[in-house]
Amino acid sequence: MTEPILRPASPDDVEAIAALFHEGWHDVHPGRVPDGLTERRTAAAFHERGSQRVAETDETTVAEVDGTLDGFVMVSGAEAEQVYVDRRFRGTTVATLLLTEAERQIAAGGHDLAWLVVVRGNDRAQAFYARQGWLDEGDFDYPVTALGEHFI
Repeated sequence: MTEPILRPASPDDVEAIAALFHEGWHDVHPGRVPDGLTERRTAAAFHERGSQRVAETDETTVAEVDGTLDGFVMVSGAEAEQVYVDRRFRGTTVATLLLTEAERQIAAGGHDLAWLVVVRGNDRAQAFYARQGWLDEGDFDYPVTALGEHFI
């Protein structure tokens, strides 16, 4: 595998981000969140969210491998808000590079402590974050907000 390249997301990346976001979210959340939320997490909802986040901030970073977008991270304040990696690159260095970049952005933003939320039962992600030195602080009620016709 060619070494991943990290760069800020651009509007040209929205389609790939939305597809990866949709696929990754649906790999782990059904059965772990209310069914109504799962039904609202459509491809269109992820496209809308990806468009908004890429347009409003420079804190969405993508990982490219051989010219293909294979992962991304979205940072919001002190939160590593979204970390997704294409199925083909799980278990490689892509997620580690993206998380390290999120930590760098959070520190550069003046935050002493970074945080993220993992849905209970996503053992693969929880194990990954633990290997990276992150601590599980327990349950967290994450707000679901309306964005247009969709819930994010």
